[in-house]
This record gives sequence, structure tokens and C-alpha cells, in this order.
Amino acid sequence: MVGLTACGSGGSTSGNASAKGPITIWYSNNEQEVAWGKQMVAAWNAANPDEQVKGQEIPAGKSSEEVIGAAIAAGNAPCLIYNTAPSAVGQFEKQGGLVDLSKIDGGAAYIEARSGDVSKQYQNADGDYFQMPWKSNPVVIFYNKDLFKKAGLDPENPKLSTYADFLATSKTLVDKGVAPNAILPAPTSEFFQSQFDFYPLYAAQTGGSQIVEDNKATFADQDGYDVADFWATMYKDKLAGQEKYTGDAFADGQAAMAIVGPWAVSIYKDVNWGSVPVPTKDGTSAADTWTFSDAKNIGLYSACKNQGTAWDVLKFSTSEEQDGKLLELTGQMPLRTDLQTTYADYFTANPAYKAFGDQASRTVEVPPGPNTVEMLQTFRDAWSKSVIFGKEDVHKALDDAAAKIDTIAKQP
Repeated sequence: MVGLTACGSGGSTSGNASAKGPITIWYSNNEQEVAWGKQMVAAWNAANPDEQVKGQEIPAGKSSEEVIGAAIAAGNAPCLIYNTAPSAVGQFEKQGGLVDLSKIDGGAAYIEARSGDVSKQYQNADGDYFQMPWKSNPVVIFYNKDLFKKAGLDPENPKLSTYADFLATSKTLVDKGVAPNAILPAPTSEFFQSQFDFYPLYAAQTGGSQIVEDNKATFADQDGYDVADFWATMYKDKLAGQEKYTGDAFADGQAAMAIVGPWAVSIYKDVNWGSVPVPTKDGTSAADTWTFSDAKNIGLYSACKNQGTAWDVLKFSTSEEQDGKLLELTGQMPLRTDLQTTYADYFTANPAYKAFGDQASRTVEVPPGPNTVEMLQTFRDAWSKSVIFGKEDVHKALDDAAAKIDTIAKQP
């Protein structure tokens, strides 16, 4: 294999794709992922005394993306980061901070064998992989069974599959006074917030469309309008609040429902919850419903000297055994084609995660490219003004945002 060289804003750093030796990795700082990371590193180190891995929690900062971007600029990023957001990958690639895994012998084949068709969403415009699809948190609707029962609703068969039913159920919850909000997605302006209100419902309504495809916005159409109109009605009818709640609205009973991923199973252990897929306009069976992935992936960073070891560790850490440990320790879904059959015993023993295991095969990711964050922020700004606060016509806001995003998407 040839050596890989990257020139980014942090100057030129070179690592050899076949070089072996010690490496450093970063993993997320949440308790469950730290536990997974520590056991993975210990298992690798016990078997590879000449290629020791030093595992660390990602350094504190305003966001992981800022910390990683600064490390790329300084030329001192670790070899692997197990907390690489797909929305930031295009920018990190543009900085020269990431290794193209497709150029490693067997790289693309390994990724596609593990993740199947879903892996294509993580390619760049040229079809290359600058990220390893790792794990997803497919989002669904959690609802509080006790509050539903208190409102006179059937907690075992909630009417939430169509927009009309969801709105009617929401109105009952609020009118009966069981919670101030039927649901309370964050009404704040951060670019990623649409991934927990608009995007899951748009993915479901379209059967798996990204909001930008082939450098063109997709959402200024009837499906996009329908999703936006649904949420606009939720806000207009005061079924969802326009003010940020500083605690956890679902845990605190300030909202009877929430849009969450599998991490919520352990978080809401004190809530008597049920779960259903996100709604669509006319209703879709659970087996056919798509949603947003909320994935985190693995990046191999170009400052890494011993890229041969880094690639071997990346494969080891995404092996069937380590993916199983990730599932057991974190409840997050490895991006594997054979998830439910490979870990059938886990899902039998942990039925609360079964729906997420099924949903993981039907997830949509953010669009790729160096301008992802700017595109998502443009959408969010339009959404906030029109849908949440009603200061602009909803359809016109989506049309205008789509036109702006079409221009942004074509920028290098």
C-alpha cells in the first residue's frame, strides 16, 4: 500500500498506511461509551504488545466538532476518533484532516460488507469513504403511558401514526392538562435541531430521502410542505412550546412525548413509556417507516503516523464481537446489515431495544460535503422563523431555503 499524505490548514503531516506501532484514540465522554472504549483498548493491547493503543476521552470544549477541527489545524489529532459527526466530515476532509479509507487496501469492501447499502450515505460526492459508518441512534416517538391513561387515551394503542391522529391526541393531552406540551422538540436555532423535528418525519414521509441529494434540496415539495405544516400546526395550536425548557421535558412531565433514540431506554427508566415510529401524513406501517439516524462514526485522521495499526484497530473495534459489546454496554445500534440476527439473544433479553434494532436498517443521514453545516443552518433559520414562530409563510420559507441551499451545495 502506498503512503497517505494529507495537507490541511495545520500544515503537512504524513502517515504511512502500512506503518505499525503505538497509536492514540479518542472516544466519547459519556459513561457507557467510556466503558466500551476501555474494554476494547484492553482487549486489543492484551493481544498486540508491540502496537499499544492509548485511549482517551475526547477533550472538553464547546463541541466535539470544534475540538476535532482545532486538533486538525494544529496537526495533532489522534489516529482514530470514535465520535466523528457525519455533518462535520466534509469540513474535516476539506481541512486535509482525514484519511480516505477507500484508498486503503480492502477499505471500501470492509465498510460495505459490514454496513450494506446504508454505507453509501456516508460516501463523499466522489464515492469515497472519509468516515467509517459505526453506530446509529434511530429516533422514534416515546410517549408517557401514565399521562396518556390520565388523559383518557389508550396507552397500549395510542393514535399517533397519522398527522391528523397525532394532532388530535396531542390536543387531548394538552386540553386535559396532563402536561403543558404534547411534545417539546428544542425550539432553538442550532443547525442540528431539525434532525429531531423535521428530518425524522421527512425521512418517514418520503420513504428515505435526504434533504439534499445530488447537490440539490429535495424538501421544497409536497412532502416537505406537509411535514412543515404539521409542525406549524403543533406550534400554532400550542401543543408544542416555543420556549426552550432547561431540564428534560419528558422526564419532568413537561411533555407527554419526545423524539429520542435508543439511549433513552436507560435515561427514562423511571418513566412508564411506550414507543411508536414517527408519524406520516396518512400512516405507514412500522416495518416501512424511515427515520433520522443520529449516527456517530469513526474517522482515521491524517496526523496519524502508524496508519497500518490504526486501520487494524478500526477493524477490530467494529468486529462482530466488539459491535456486540457496544450494543450491550451502550444500547446503541452498530451499523451492521445483520444486526438483529447476529445479536438475536441480546434483543430477546432486551425487548425494549427490539424496535430500534429493526428501525436501524431504515435510517437517513445528513447530506455529505464540506458545506453540510451551512446547509443545515440555512434550513434551520427558515424553519425557526416560519414553522416555530409563524413570522413567515411556511411554504415560501421552504422554497427560499431550498434556493439558497442549492447554491451552497455547489460550492467547493
